[in-house]
Amino acid sequence: MDNVKEHFEEEANEFDSNILKLIPFYKDMISFMISALPFESSKPIKVLDLGCGTGNISKAVKDKFPKARINCVDLADSMIKMAQHKLSDYIDIQYHTGDFRDFDFGDGYDAVVSSLALHHLSSEGEKQELYNKIHDCLSDGGVFYNADTILGADEYLEDLNETKWTEHMLESLSEDEVAGKWLPKHEEEDFPATIAEHLKWLQESGFKDVDVVWKWYGFAVFGGRK
Repeated sequence: MDNVKEHFEEEANEFDSNILKLIPFYKDMISFMISALPFESSKPIKVLDLGCGTGNISKAVKDKFPKARINCVDLADSMIKMAQHKLSDYIDIQYHTGDFRDFDFGDGYDAVVSSLALHHLSSEGEKQELYNKIHDCLSDGGVFYNADTILGADEYLEDLNETKWTEHMLESLSEDEVAGKWLPKHEEEDFPATIAEHLKWLQESGFKDVDVVWKWYGFAVFGGRK
């Protein structure tokens, strides 16, 4: 996690421009995640945003649910500052800098959301433990949705995922940037799991109605209900 923190501290100012170059259909991915939150837009829902980055997910939540109360958590202080700036026109948002593995979530959440953050957890045990923690912090009927990178189910599918991802990056980045920076960072900092593993861990944590609401090769939005 130290490498991840250093990476995002250094690149917070470039995050929003980079994310569109790096993540295929990023805006669609976020839109599908927000649309899966099963609440009336007027409801004052309580939301936890894990790995909030520059605030893109929380902004999407507030745009659809103006009365939402949000806790934003991120490892990098520079990301939190960017989120505070981006979300300065909104009320009822609190910000916390730190490792979400150690953060006291509290309870009573209607929704927990996360985007491109949980794949940094390096072991099956850490992922399962976090899913347990998320389940415990939700109210009955609350939901968790994660938009993240995933691993292919076999070697052929994983090669296909990487090929399609590389093709996307090369639309706006040079070969040197892709091969010399972004793919090595992925190898060093990212520990994705298959979608089947994620769904199994969610069910084992007690989630119901577990489902995939969007998928494009090595990227997916998935979650469930308490």
